[in-house]
Amino acid sequence: MIGTLTVLGALAVVAAVTLGPGWWVAAGIVAALLVVAVYDVVQRRHAVLRNYPVVGHLRYLLEGIRPEIQQYFVERNVDGRPFDRDTRSLIYQRAKGTAGEKAFGTERDVNEVGYEYLLHATVPLPPPDEPHRVRIGGPDCTKPYDMALLNVSAMSFGALSANAILALNRGAAAGGFAHDTGEGGLSRYHLEPGGDLVWELGSGYFGARTPDGGFDPEMFAAKAAHPAVRCVSLKLSQGAKPGLGGVLPGPKVSAEIAAARSVPEGVTCVSPSAHRVFTTPRELVRFLARMRELAGGKPTGIKLCVGSRVDVLALCKAMVAEGTGPDFVVVDGSEGGTGAAPPEYEDNVGAPLTEGLMTVHNALVGAGLRERVRVGASGKVSTGSDIVKRLIQGADFTNSARAMMMATGCIQSQRCHTNTCPVGVATQDPRRAAALDVDDKGERVRRFQQATVAEAQRLMGSM
Repeated sequence: MIGTLTVLGALAVVAAVTLGPGWWVAAGIVAALLVVAVYDVVQRRHAVLRNYPVVGHLRYLLEGIRPEIQQYFVERNVDGRPFDRDTRSLIYQRAKGTAGEKAFGTERDVNEVGYEYLLHATVPLPPPDEPHRVRIGGPDCTKPYDMALLNVSAMSFGALSANAILALNRGAAAGGFAHDTGEGGLSRYHLEPGGDLVWELGSGYFGARTPDGGFDPEMFAAKAAHPAVRCVSLKLSQGAKPGLGGVLPGPKVSAEIAAARSVPEGVTCVSPSAHRVFTTPRELVRFLARMRELAGGKPTGIKLCVGSRVDVLALCKAMVAEGTGPDFVVVDGSEGGTGAAPPEYEDNVGAPLTEGLMTVHNALVGAGLRERVRVGASGKVSTGSDIVKRLIQGADFTNSARAMMMATGCIQSQRCHTNTCPVGVATQDPRRAAALDVDDKGERVRRFQQATVAEAQRLMGSM
């Protein structure tokens, strides 16, 4: 390749001298390619480029655009992961307020192994005039909350942009449903629009954190007293990466993120794999009771991805022994989403939502606790049929994260961990985030939630 380019360069120079100055452009191009070829040969990082200088770059170009080619030109309507094209299109249509209907029948293989379907009634009932709500709050709760059937699942400020958080909470405020803050703290962007909040506290205790990383009860009580905070939730694990903590590098800890998380600006903050304020199920139950007391009697619950069935049974046993426990349990399936996690955890760790949800429901029933504890479900809930399936399996309400992101404009580019989200949803880049219009996307979130719940209730009437 280098020899060929050298010959071509020499010919271009000769042509430029003898035939005219226009040939100097060709000589310049060949010279640039020659420089690239020499660099490719001497570099030691990529064997492909050493063997195929210049042309080897085509391999990296094609690899770079492969996801877009796959999504837009190759995959069928029912292909694509985590969400297929049909599901994404339905979310977009409902968010925009368009029909959200299809013609000519299903494209799915109804005889495929694992295909799920709902059984209808001979005499369907009309759906209710008002959306169904679920009362959250056990006997120890003095300020119960009526939860919608579909709510915004946990997504932190830091993982999402300020404009995305504002849009989600504006939609929640307009639609009358709850918005889980995620474990990244209670930011001003969660509070400004006035939507109902479920304040989530993880093992890093962000927003109620002592300087050494412990739990600060006074700070927690002060923030939990905010009128927008309707419930508090203790995160034990996350579906996409159960058993794994997290690290936010110092350069990403901006002043706003530091304020929300109660950590120093510019200093790496760590969310450990396990909590430090309890180590046994009974200590967990006591800590939940303490959180409820500090929160002024507001509903207090937990979020977890089910691992060992023994752990779930041990928690139920501790609740019986202590005479108290969480007001709600949100079961996060291993098919749930995350901004970043090792593939080994995303693909192989934790129980899927169906198994996890039924495990928790059955354990609570067996322990005689089901009447006092409400159960939520999260993990790829995006359509009315998803809601109905989870209610059948034991849930009282559902939460959705990625579908809500799509309602704000997410196109499933899967760049959440790169800070280069093309639509300004999962990024802290101010220029990219500015592209997300809060008013427009907040209304889309409201429309998506209301249309999806309406379809879920219509399905239940048909059953």
